[in-house]
Amino acid sequence: MFKEKILIIEDDNNISKLLKYNLEKAGYACSIAGSGEDALMALDKEKADLIVLDIMLPKMDGFDVCRCIKREIKFKDIPVVMLTARGEEIDRIVGLELGADDYIVKPFSPRELILRIKAILRRGKMGGAEREILSRGILNVDVPRHKVMVNGRDVDLTPMEFKLLVTFLERPGRVQTRDRLLSEIWDIHAEVNTRTVDTHIKRLREKLGPAGTYIETVVGLGYRLKQEDDED
Repeated sequence: MFKEKILIIEDDNNISKLLKYNLEKAGYACSIAGSGEDALMALDKEKADLIVLDIMLPKMDGFDVCRCIKREIKFKDIPVVMLTARGEEIDRIVGLELGADDYIVKPFSPRELILRIKAILRRGKMGGAEREILSRGILNVDVPRHKVMVNGRDVDLTPMEFKLLVTFLERPGRVQTRDRLLSEIWDIHAEVNTRTVDTHIKRLREKLGPAGTYIETVVGLGYRLKQEDDED
């Protein structure tokens, strides 16, 4: 039976062994890289289905590793979960803006980590089964091809940003609360800071350029996609 492969990038032997034990127990195949350089070489040899990435690594830190992964065409669609002792808001924002799909602070619950990994991998499978073209003004989204265009120009989104955009396009005019987005997009609940949602929305708007104004903030509630008849 095919096992999804997870690459653990962690220089603490005790933590990497703990991760490997729990992930293999959950049915995944795992490999470990103790540095960013080793991780990139490992990816060149065999592509992973998901990466668990520590930030505080020797020489090349996790932010640099994530940046390298997301710049490479052959790696950029691999989901990245950052697992780190750095819990400051700025670190979380940097990680998510670099394209990480999730950010978990140590100490962590192995069970929660596995649930989040399952949710991310499940979303990837579901996305491949969709057959839709979604449009709004100058914005066009080819869902099965994971292709986004604004004014005819390609826009490169992370898997999480893409899922957020599709959710808004499928529900024009309907308010999406932060808690609902956390539940549906991240498949988790309020134990995750809702600033995670705000950070992704901010980054999504920036990448969409002039089409970013289609996503509006509903104060005290969340966000929604403006309907065309709401435009001035």
